[in-house]
Amino acid sequence: MIGNFILKHCAKGAEVKSNEVRTKVGNLSSIIGIGINLVLCTSKIAIGTLFGSVSISADGINNLSDAGNSIISLVSFKLSSRPADKEHPFGHARYEYIAAMIVAMSILILGVEMIRSSIDKIINPEPVNFSWLAVGVLIFSILAKGWMYFFNSGVGKAIESTVMQATAADSLSDSVATTVVLISLFISTFFHIQLDGFMGIIVACFIMFTAFNILRETLDNLLGTVPELAFVQHIENKVKGYPGILGIHDLMIHNYGPNRCFASVHAEVASNVDILKSHDLIDNIERDFLNEDNIHLVIHLDPIVIDNPHINELYDFMKQAVYEIDPELQIHDFRAVLGDSHSNMIFDLVMPYSCKLSQSEIQEQINAKLAVRPEKLYTVITFERPFN
Repeated sequence: MIGNFILKHCAKGAEVKSNEVRTKVGNLSSIIGIGINLVLCTSKIAIGTLFGSVSISADGINNLSDAGNSIISLVSFKLSSRPADKEHPFGHARYEYIAAMIVAMSILILGVEMIRSSIDKIINPEPVNFSWLAVGVLIFSILAKGWMYFFNSGVGKAIESTVMQATAADSLSDSVATTVVLISLFISTFFHIQLDGFMGIIVACFIMFTAFNILRETLDNLLGTVPELAFVQHIENKVKGYPGILGIHDLMIHNYGPNRCFASVHAEVASNVDILKSHDLIDNIERDFLNEDNIHLVIHLDPIVIDNPHINELYDFMKQAVYEIDPELQIHDFRAVLGDSHSNMIFDLVMPYSCKLSQSEIQEQINAKLAVRPEKLYTVITFERPFN
């Protein structure tokens, strides 16, 4: 409910994913995270020191780290909202990914330190004094961190923030880890089994596992990954929905951070249509994507011959030949140069990563299929890999 209130308060009729709203929401969420984590940190370290529990104290230090991570998030929202400039023409939105990596690294370092402290506790065990005050603090922490998970996860998805989703994952890990600490407190007290150090290691493992997941996802965003299928289909369907567009290929999508999407695509148009009309169509499509989807789309115009029966027959033959070699192979940008002695077929061939054949093997099989035709046909093929 608080998450929805913050979104409505910050948006006030504006687009939730706009840079201004994202910055406001991110700042408020980070401040809430700082406040809650400082309260949890202070109470746990005090309780852990008072009653001699290394796992509770370690959990409190983890909350101190979380408060620091919230500060990092606060700074990242400020930096990522800066507009593009001469040195950074694609904007600064990737600061959020860098912030998420810093959060993950700090969590990882903390986990290593917690393991060291826990091993020392196992080697030199000390009894843990049971207190219902400690139990109350731990239960409050579990509930608070559970709430922060749902809060940060919901807000992070709404504004598409990697650093917020990383914070949400950390909160869930903290809630599980604190539950483990609470269970160990009861076992140590009522069964007289010193599990404090062992539970500290388990807590550290939960924390480090979360850090590795955040690092992996953030590195994927920085290196570039395949975009979501629904997003790709939206772009493809929207472009092909314009009258005059016969087909598209070579769609490439580049993510420069939240709200900073750049894409390029080849759009096929009939070659017998006035080039100025086709160019005007392309301009309108690019403008619509920018205004309606906030996508900087660049379209390359490919004129296709559609009124020559012989070229159409060659195109259909080549599509079938490629399909028989591997159903996942695709051809596009097909054109033919017809001659008296021979004809050249020029096209691009997309090889999926699942294809086990090499380029030379595909070329040999295509040549074998062309050899059965009565006329002399040669191919000029540009082999490609898919980008989505």
